[in-house]
Amino acid sequence: MKLISSPTTPFGRKVRIVLLEKKIPFELLIDVPWSADTKVGNFNPLGKVPVLVLKDGETLFDSRVIVEYLEHVSPVGQLIPSDAGSRIETRKIEALADGITDAAALIFLEYKRPEEQRSQDWMLRQQTKVFKGLEALSEALGERLNFIGNKLSLADIAAGCCLGYLDFRFPDIKWREAHPNLSAFYGKVSSRASFKETVPAT
Repeated sequence: MKLISSPTTPFGRKVRIVLLEKKIPFELLIDVPWSADTKVGNFNPLGKVPVLVLKDGETLFDSRVIVEYLEHVSPVGQLIPSDAGSRIETRKIEALADGITDAAALIFLEYKRPEEQRSQDWMLRQQTKVFKGLEALSEALGERLNFIGNKLSLADIAAGCCLGYLDFRFPDIKWREAHPNLSAFYGKVSSRASFKETVPAT
């Protein structure tokens, strides 16, 4: 299978980490949707990455759909718990982390607009989502080093990609000082080989 992604997308990183943790072989195809010569639209009508291209040519897009598929492809490294309660909690944390990342990405895109065209109210609204989301993420983690159980799950991967994206795009956000438990969690999860191999690059 092939994964179409850009070097900086946190959602593409989440899928890459899942592929690596589950030891599923794949070919990484770099494509930046903002480029004039992008081909992403040929595989995803929404023009977004990541996109997973299967052997038969079928495509899957949206990282949550892709990781759900990958969980069933390989039994290695189960990342989504099978019992209903833990499964829902895992997807809830994933949705929270993805939501924080979405809001941060919207702020980043707004900063790319000419200053006179930027909406301060819009950016403030997104910043509020980021900070409230981090508070909720910190509360969900508590004093544990994993969000669900005692081993790596999709919740940890999504949260790790979220915090990594904040470090990458917004190093001025002092989330470590505000949430020491998230800092300890991130220190642990980012030491994994799958995280080291997928650090975003400009």
